[in-house]
Amino acid sequence: MKTDLSALKFNQITVVGVTALALLLRQPWLAGVLGLAMLLGALRPHLSPMRWLYRAVGQRLGLKPEVVDETPEAHHFAQGVGGVFLLASALAGFAGLAILSAVLGVIVIALALLNLTARICVGCLMYFQYRMLSYRFQQSRATR
Repeated sequence: MKTDLSALKFNQITVVGVTALALLLRQPWLAGVLGLAMLLGALRPHLSPMRWLYRAVGQRLGLKPEVVDETPEAHHFAQGVGGVFLLASALAGFAGLAILSAVLGVIVIALALLNLTARICVGCLMYFQYRMLSYRFQQSRATR
């Protein structure tokens, strides 16, 4: 399978920008819309609003696809985790829990920046740990 690293970078920049805007303007609906878009893209990549945005805006800005031979499942998982955090941030904001909303949003920003600058995808690491634990569990059941 193939993964476009330029699309991932564009998504991370978008996540950082929109989440920061949502927190600075205290508009939880922005975080909620972004969270829903990310979750949809994680569950149904072919319907991803983030993919559409990349094609509509990113490529017009001159971003060239940087396709590598890498399975995208770990990135989809990471995007889903980020989407859940942003939805939780939005819900906290709507509930009047501004500090919790901000903390959840800052976590998403920090992890997106870590991936963008150091290419460390914490959500991908979580995915691989889950896969490894699942494999070990299956092996232990098979040996019984």
